[in-house]
Amino acid sequence: MIERIIIIENVDPVSFYGVNNSNMQLIHNLFPKLRIAARGQVIKVIGEDGETAEFERKIKELEAYCAEYNTLTDDIIIDIVRGDAPERLKRDDVIIYGVNGKPISGRTPNQQRLVEQFTENDLTFAMGPAGTGKTYIAIALAVRALKNKEARKIILSRPAVEAGEKLGFLPGDMKDKIDPYLQPLYDALEDMIPAAKLKEYMETNVIQIAPLAFMRGRTLNNAIIVLDEAQNTTTHQIKMFLTRLGMNAKMIITGDITQIDLPRSTISGLVQALKVLDGVPGIGHVEFGKKDIVRHRLVQRIVEAYEKYDETHHASQDAQTPK
Repeated sequence: MIERIIIIENVDPVSFYGVNNSNMQLIHNLFPKLRIAARGQVIKVIGEDGETAEFERKIKELEAYCAEYNTLTDDIIIDIVRGDAPERLKRDDVIIYGVNGKPISGRTPNQQRLVEQFTENDLTFAMGPAGTGKTYIAIALAVRALKNKEARKIILSRPAVEAGEKLGFLPGDMKDKIDPYLQPLYDALEDMIPAAKLKEYMETNVIQIAPLAFMRGRTLNNAIIVLDEAQNTTTHQIKMFLTRLGMNAKMIITGDITQIDLPRSTISGLVQALKVLDGVPGIGHVEFGKKDIVRHRLVQRIVEAYEKYDETHHASQDAQTPK
């Protein structure tokens, strides 16, 4: 008899073991001669040398499948253990597989263009109206780079600017105060990374979510950096942020210049940066439009209605202005 210790490193144990350890129960049944105990990221198996070696090999195959697709079903387990490894469903448009195996891909031509621009450039601007998937695709690209070991960490940031409301003093410590501003980033991550794994990444600073003000003085190496809602940065803030880019790092800046929440007397740093950096080599730019909106179908109609109103309103103001 021999004892082997197998470490599950690349997957969330909850996803791998299944609800109420259902996956491990099935694996137990497929290896009836072995004594198996699993806790956390450690699986201990006792049995004959040949059988335990085969068990370890199959567990590693299951781990690799789960790491890629974020899911492990009974049929997949049975197929892999019996040697009928399922054919990998390679799709060129899939960025990553999210929680429960949901494929996340560029659903519109401009979303696919953002994927291409990210690959080709170290700094990419993604501009467009609400609901076009700018932030979601940007975070998916960051998660893919982390899973593929192309980057060691993900840094997500937003300016802490209220959308037309004065919320006053928020209770709690610093994290409690800034989390409401950063919630959209958490929402996207929860779609892509299992809860236990995401918690581990956050606790070990592999994934860092911080307001823009916390970026000063840092050099961000070996990272994918995403700045969301960049239209609400000042000219000094965005220059400071852009110059944080370090070695082996990539940056995506997302924003919508029609939704600037800064005081009217303040120039948007994003608007200025787009002009200053126009034509600079190594910088990509993707402009999203109404046709890229992937939220509820009403969102596209709402955006169009406001654009029509703004055009009419500005035309009316111009007509009233003395020549």
